[in-house]
Amino acid sequence: MQRLLVLFDLDNTLVDRQRALADWAAEFTTRHGLEDEEQAHVLDMVAERAYPSTFDVIRARYQLATSTAELWRVYVTEIAAMVSCPPEVLDGLDELRVADWRVGVATNGAVDIQRAKLWATGIAERVDGVFVSEEADARKPQTRHFALAAARCGTVLGDGGWMVGDNPVNDIGGGRSAGLNTIWIGNDRSWPPDDPGPDHTVPHARAAIDLLLLHSADHARTMA
Repeated sequence: MQRLLVLFDLDNTLVDRQRALADWAAEFTTRHGLEDEEQAHVLDMVAERAYPSTFDVIRARYQLATSTAELWRVYVTEIAAMVSCPPEVLDGLDELRVADWRVGVATNGAVDIQRAKLWATGIAERVDGVFVSEEADARKPQTRHFALAAARCGTVLGDGGWMVGDNPVNDIGGGRSAGLNTIWIGNDRSWPPDDPGPDHTVPHARAAIDLLLLHSADHARTMA
């Protein structure tokens, strides 16, 4: 029987990036002797996505003596240490592979920090493949991103599969355009009113995994 593919977004799907960033911004402003009100500015500069170039801007704004390369290195190390993946989600990734799923991570961002988070949380050893947008300048919601992620898992988009993520445009819209079924991690938000909805909405990644396991069990019964 053909193995089913599922791709997971990383940030705010498998790991809570927002909480880690808030904690990091608080520590950063204290370490560099910045005023308390600067914490919100620092957080805003890394909120959407952070790259080494982001720290060129931060360094210039606050006239920091530390080099951009060192600021970035410390950021990568600290964020990787601050994020975590819930144990029940890690167990779920194992359960999916036991159930013969191909499990991958499809994430935008810089290679070094995304892979650092994947290793630090234990996700890396529980998936078949990972694709980070910076590796080939292919960002979600581009279909090429999903195709490269599928290839990392040893399959192709034409074989079908699922995309699980929290971003309506990058994960759900992009996944749908790539021909994948979609599961939206709602995080207590409402779906944008005029956008085509996902196939399923769940509150967190473990609920998405349970839905996928149920789907594969039903699929196996149908094929039997």
